[in-house]
Amino acid sequence: MRDPLWRLKSIPWVILLQNALLTVIIATGLDLLLLQGLLGLSRTGLLAGSGRLFPLAGLLGLILTVLVGAGIGALAVILLDRFFTQILPDAATLWALVACLVLMLWLKSIIPLSTFLVRFSYPLFVGLLLGVFVKGKRHWRY
Repeated sequence: MRDPLWRLKSIPWVILLQNALLTVIIATGLDLLLLQGLLGLSRTGLLAGSGRLFPLAGLLGLILTVLVGAGIGALAVILLDRFFTQILPDAATLWALVACLVLMLWLKSIIPLSTFLVRFSYPLFVGLLLGVFVKGKRHWRY
């Protein structure tokens, strides 16, 4: 009788966790740089006319969070293709990559680090799925 958990045991979890950690570190670093830039712009007064966008702030925040999640997912697939070439990605590997990214984002949320966009949330998770499976389309379709 065949072991039903064989596929889960054969996924290279350690390499995927390393990829997810590297992706979250890069995304957090870029987020901190963006936060510092926005704080610098607000100190100089260049963002003084942005008060007219308050009615759309909720929708813009939601769209921005989904786009950031898609960028993190796409970055993870790019790093997997470029630096972790010992893995041949398929659909199961991409799902495992999503699980590793969610785990690393959850662990990052435990650390008291103030970030602007990279926070674990449902819209970020939806964007993460979109980014991984749109960028990794050639791996799971063929």
